[in-house]
Amino acid sequence: MGRPLRIEYAGACYHVTSRGNEQKEVFKSRADREKFLSYLESATVRYGAVIHAFCLMGNHYHLLLEPPSGNLSQIMRHINGAYTNYFNAKRKRAGHLFQGRYKAILIEADQYAMELSRYVHLNPVRAGIVDQPEAYEWSSHRDYIGQRKAPEWLQTSFILGYFSTDIGTARKKYRQFVEDLLNQDYESPLGQAVASAILGSEAFIATIDGEHLRDRQPDRNLPGLNKVAARLTVERIREVVRERFADDEGLAEKVCIYLSHRYSGARLREIGAHFVIGESAVSQASRRFAQKLAEDGELRKRVEMVEGFLNVSRGTPDT
Repeated sequence: MGRPLRIEYAGACYHVTSRGNEQKEVFKSRADREKFLSYLESATVRYGAVIHAFCLMGNHYHLLLEPPSGNLSQIMRHINGAYTNYFNAKRKRAGHLFQGRYKAILIEADQYAMELSRYVHLNPVRAGIVDQPEAYEWSSHRDYIGQRKAPEWLQTSFILGYFSTDIGTARKKYRQFVEDLLNQDYESPLGQAVASAILGSEAFIATIDGEHLRDRQPDRNLPGLNKVAARLTVERIREVVRERFADDEGLAEKVCIYLSHRYSGARLREIGAHFVIGESAVSQASRRFAQKLAEDGELRKRVEMVEGFLNVSRGTPDT
């Protein structure tokens, strides 16, 4: 299997995760977690990494980070390499600690940094470890809401700045922002990433394609590059669906929402704006329509014809 698509440039921002080999624990003690955080700090000093958020789980970790010099690979080699050496030496073991290469998704920071920081900080809650995100010591959530003094190497001002210029107000609003999803079904924003590599608006995708992918010929080492280049817009989906479901405007809209959610890679908010509905309504409408397709063979055939015209594959949808 080829390596995942990597896009690195100065000023990019990424959600990064790395899992233990064979799903085994990579953090076995408090000392392990503290040592790992020390390597995050040294990455900021030695390589200029900007760490916006973190969460250390048992067998994996999440980072929201920005390599100002476009040196993500160098930063991750330092973090994972140094920690693996420490872990192996402490336990007199040899070999890989992490499962393959880290996974990095390039994100449009202005659109997704807030949402992804919430996703990172809710990890322990979703895993059933704690009921409230601030009850978990090994994430940056406490630093964001002011329950402890943030380390100098952690950058919270970028994300908090979206909530208020007053730090107290920003922390209060951020805490509420995270807690808003505590008792709700939460669809991971990472499921919207195109080619499992890029998360952003249609304009952002187009910019990345034009400036960083255009001269890279798709091959086995770059899975998903064709998908990025051929990415469908909501507008294009609506155009095709309206032609083929002209007899039923209500049904046409349901088809548009479903296909846009499945194939466009646009944010739920962006899709909802096209149909004047909210983010949760987009998800719910898409799920209901998927159930209807499973029950209605004739409708499924009509939708498959549209998919064929759009040149998309009816594989397993992203989750």
